[in-house]
Amino acid sequence: MIENAPAHEPAPSPAAAEAPASNGAGTEEYKERGVALRVFVYVVAGHFFAAFIWLLFYLGAHAE
Repeated sequence: MIENAPAHEPAPSPAAAEAPASNGAGTEEYKERGVALRVFVYVVAGHFFAAFIWLLFYLGAHAE
């Protein structure tokens, strides 16, 4: 029995050794799309919130 033999580790697959393909993260275009998406979400959420407040006032005004 060999006492100081290194542990057997599987060789990395060729796909794991290659660098992942760049998806453009960090570029100006990527950041602009993120800002546009955020603005769209905020506008939609703001309108839903405003509609909810309007509905509360409408229902309160027409309550018997």
